[in-house]
Amino acid sequence: MARSFSTGFRPLSLTAAEASPTAGKINLSPVQRHVARKRFSQNFLVDPHYIERIIAAVDPQRDDNIVEIGPGLGALTRPLLDRVSRLTVIEIDRDLAARIVDEFPPDRLVLHNADALSFDFAALGSELRVIGNLPYNISTPLLFHLSRCEASLRDLTVMLQREVVQRMAAAPATPQYGRLTVMLQTRFHIERLFTVPAGAFRPAPKVESAVARLAPLGAARPRVLDEALFAAIVAAAFGQRRKTLRNALQHWAAPRDLEQAGVAPGARGETLAVGDFVRLANALA
Repeated sequence: MARSFSTGFRPLSLTAAEASPTAGKINLSPVQRHVARKRFSQNFLVDPHYIERIIAAVDPQRDDNIVEIGPGLGALTRPLLDRVSRLTVIEIDRDLAARIVDEFPPDRLVLHNADALSFDFAALGSELRVIGNLPYNISTPLLFHLSRCEASLRDLTVMLQREVVQRMAAAPATPQYGRLTVMLQTRFHIERLFTVPAGAFRPAPKVESAVARLAPLGAARPRVLDEALFAAIVAAAFGQRRKTLRNALQHWAAPRDLEQAGVAPGARGETLAVGDFVRLANALA
């Protein structure tokens, strides 16, 4: 009997043989049965200790509107479904999507076989609580994509490469502080929760991971008059870190413009706080 699930755009039908994760295969563990795909940057969390820590950090409640990005083999999906009445998941891998269809009832889990980078998260309602082990190769663009629907978000609890989390939560005048820091901290309060070693995954990645929580600033978010201009100025300020702002921003501002905005022309972008960038961009808007 054919089964179907939502792609986010159109229904996709699968035969029972296609949908079954055990069809034509010996009875191995889920990790052994599925060959991790490098193009999807697949590293599956298997350590129960860290699975429990992530679930505890999220602290899901029965009626929460939770969206899991990249459920993979269901390590987080199962304990989430023990806590919530309904769960939405987004999985790009067709084979993994078929396994999810086979294991979880459709009245409890809604599956979108889609690319999270182009998925319309705002269509899933309000107060979204997003959770996921984000693929390393798309983590930064995916964070920017999620930030554009901040009005629909309650929080994000995500696992990324440890160095990315360090950059997200960095303070000014530190080596990790950069474009990603400023763009995200303009919209979110960011909290680094804990590190996850490479051995907690199969296959083990070559880097350590870390879990972070991002909460939209809401009414506390600084007002940016021109989002495109703000993004361009931040990108230019960090494009070549050793350049002074006088040189890095010469396309947008003369030294006198920088001084009038309270920014020293001889300073480098890494020395400016998030609020300084907002004030500068608004002055030039």
